[in-house]
Amino acid sequence: MAEKTKGEQLKEQLLMNPKNMGDTLDDETIQKAFDFCEDYKKFLTTCKTEREVVKYTIKLLEERGYTPYVPGARYQPGDKIYKNNRGKALMMATIGSAPLSEGVHISASHIDNPRLDFKPRPLFEEGQLAYFKTHYYGGVKKYQWTAIPLSLHGVIVKRDGSTVDVTIGEEADEPIFCVTDLLPHLAKDQMKLPMVEGIKGEQLNILIGCMPFKDDAASERVKLNIARLLFEKYGIVESDFMSAELSAVPAFGARDLGLDRGMIGAYGHDDRVCAYANLMAELEVKNPVHTTLTVFADKEEVGSDGTTGLHSHYMVDFIEDLAQSQGFELRHVLEKSKCLSCDVNVAFDPAFAEVCEKNNTAYLNYGVALAKYTGSGGKSSTNDAPAETVGYFRRLLDDAGVVWQMGELGKVDQGGGGTVAKFVSYFNVDTIDMGVPVLSMHAPFEVISKCDLYMTYKATEAFYQD
Repeated sequence: MAEKTKGEQLKEQLLMNPKNMGDTLDDETIQKAFDFCEDYKKFLTTCKTEREVVKYTIKLLEERGYTPYVPGARYQPGDKIYKNNRGKALMMATIGSAPLSEGVHISASHIDNPRLDFKPRPLFEEGQLAYFKTHYYGGVKKYQWTAIPLSLHGVIVKRDGSTVDVTIGEEADEPIFCVTDLLPHLAKDQMKLPMVEGIKGEQLNILIGCMPFKDDAASERVKLNIARLLFEKYGIVESDFMSAELSAVPAFGARDLGLDRGMIGAYGHDDRVCAYANLMAELEVKNPVHTTLTVFADKEEVGSDGTTGLHSHYMVDFIEDLAQSQGFELRHVLEKSKCLSCDVNVAFDPAFAEVCEKNNTAYLNYGVALAKYTGSGGKSSTNDAPAETVGYFRRLLDDAGVVWQMGELGKVDQGGGGTVAKFVSYFNVDTIDMGVPVLSMHAPFEVISKCDLYMTYKATEAFYQD
């Protein structure tokens, strides 16, 4: 082999040279990453709403020895506890050997996704077809939700206070649903519209039936027939929809993508891919020095408001309870704490290269992405991690052999977005964003790299063990 030139030596010493993990990881590590993703695909296929994630996770936690948090109890190092917030958000912790005055190591992700939520009075008939009327949730391209198979998920609270869980369309022998679109032969006017106006919010109506109730004396007989079927199956009447949380989500599961099977295509990667990585790290941590706290938050896609969003105080209240049990002030615990705000980032897409700045965007299969800031424009509405925080995580990941890269949410003036980071750093917690690069983010079918997911898990594991 020829001796390296002075320039080649300097380039190797001084300049960055990011590489695809297919070139840098050994076959054993790649196989570990692929194996790790098998259960993730099952998780993603099973859990399509935040309520389903919480139920699934609590079952897993209890199988691993976690117990529900008891206010006022004094926990010992190694104890594993969890707290369920209204069935839609969840916190789980492993008590560390160090006192809480030395801080908590937090990873916070969100478990809500863009979807089609039902309106309070959703059931209607038009043209002798029955529909459910929806209000889209989160940042969606509305046209992507037409002409794809949908399933229905959620909970109905009846007038007597009893609840009914609903899941229709996931099993092969169950019906599916859809939002219809206009045939191209008659879409001349539609296709002249800007994409954002091609499908309007009020057109996102879910087609649910066409068979009339066989009674000539009744009006809206297709709607009536659907109401009859719902009453027979669930014991509900139309007014029960007013106290329900029902959503339409894509009716397909997570699948390997690509001939090399190096990617996963699915609904819900944003942000359950990070939630799953954090969960696996939490489950496997033993005898940590710092108490670990894994947070599954709701409502991130709509601003993190409400009782289950991280704009509320439930996470900090939980930390305060733990701090008080050890005789410490909350503020002293928080100022020594660190947080990984774990949310997905933009992956460079050659088909839309113009929206990213190539030196500072994340790439698929190049490792977990750190983001010093998110926000939009002039760093508006964001946590901007200080250099010391970035330096800490940089050293941590390098020392643990984690493959990582830096990323941002597109070109400066292109747009942007937000995460839960600013809500955590508000409480004087050093916070940085970290997550899996995603193609087609917020679409009903998103794409991630298996190795990127595995490195997100390894990054959280290193953080919890530090």
